[in-house]
Amino acid sequence: MASIRRVVAALFQPARAGQFLAVGALGALLDNAALVVLHDVLAFALLSAKLVAAETSIILMFAVNERWTFDSWGARGVRALARRLLTSNAVRAVGLATGIAVLFALTRAGVWYLAANVVGLGVGFVVNYCFENVLTWRVLAS
Repeated sequence: MASIRRVVAALFQPARAGQFLAVGALGALLDNAALVVLHDVLAFALLSAKLVAAETSIILMFAVNERWTFDSWGARGVRALARRLLTSNAVRAVGLATGIAVLFALTRAGVWYLAANVVGLGVGFVVNYCFENVLTWRVLAS
């Protein structure tokens, strides 16, 4: 029971969670803007537009989280940075798959695609936050 409390306490540090949420909001803005441009303006299929928009925002969010949210976590050096970038992309792929499932389920139910995307981003946020803490920046290691 004590280890569960330790995990919960490590994951839900208010300052870090707030920073991650702020970075996520920035990423969501970029994701939605890119989605509109790619889907509405450039006529990409919804799935293709979403994948490109998501990867663009994932790279931005990694860079900001690396320098701000998790600045005091993780080993230094190019190899450690590359490991975190690859791990973050793998982690975010799980959040992205979750978000895409929500996006398509809601759009098939008649929800406007941008509203459905925002809901999907919110669900993916929870997945991303937990796994980024544990796997990418290894906050439980200390």
